[in-house]
Amino acid sequence: MNSLPTHTAERYVEPLREGGSLPAVVDTDGGLFVVKFRGAGQGARALVAEVLVGELAREIGLPVPALVEVRIDPVFGRSEPDPEIQDLLRASHGSNIGIAYLEGAFNFDVAAAGELVSPELAAEIVWLDAFVTNPDRTARNPNLMVHERRPLLIDHGAALYHQHDWARVDERRIAAPFPLIRDHVLLGVAADVADADERIAGRIDPGVFEAIVDRVPQELLDDEGRERHRAWFAGRWAARETVVEGARTAAAEVAASPPTRRSARR
Repeated sequence: MNSLPTHTAERYVEPLREGGSLPAVVDTDGGLFVVKFRGAGQGARALVAEVLVGELAREIGLPVPALVEVRIDPVFGRSEPDPEIQDLLRASHGSNIGIAYLEGAFNFDVAAAGELVSPELAAEIVWLDAFVTNPDRTARNPNLMVHERRPLLIDHGAALYHQHDWARVDERRIAAPFPLIRDHVLLGVAADVADADERIAGRIDPGVFEAIVDRVPQELLDDEGRERHRAWFAGRWAARETVVEGARTAAAEVAASPPTRRSARR
């Protein structure tokens, strides 16, 4: 199994009071990471999505911070004075997911940093989010950071939301277009998603999905869950023409929509 690098948490630095995963900056034996905890929000499934989508993005050549497994021992955080944080850490012993801490990074804004994302890159990001059903890259919450004038994709815990109800997953649902792509922050500036699909298909082999599923730490995903994800990715890849057409239709609708008029302040 080709696993993520593993580090051990040594010091809880500070909480980041945002998002359902209640992340925090944690110092480890491998440096600083923003850690997403298995004891928060949607639990281990959000961390599984974080790994699968982040590693798929890396495989197709999109810019993402390094992902690692962060081990939390039972003694970690006992001196933390906040009882809510203590409860979170107690529920998160073992495997968690860390994202490389980016000193000086700031939130992406199309108006202020749009030139850093080419239309081709925007189309590939739209492709990724349509493929993995990620609803969480909107103008309100782009989940893109800019670090040293480089945009980086972050926070994929809300993607792959079918895994919260496997009983409803069938061939039709796997192959369905993703309607929420219409709200994507980059849809209006993206080049043709069909061209992005051709580029991406030329970069990876479908066998890559086996590899990225294997990178999820064993404590976060059992064997049955791995088989389900492998089957979902295989079916989604086979049906990606429908996914791409759904994104292209959404882009055409957005392009045809009149701009929102705002009343002037007095």
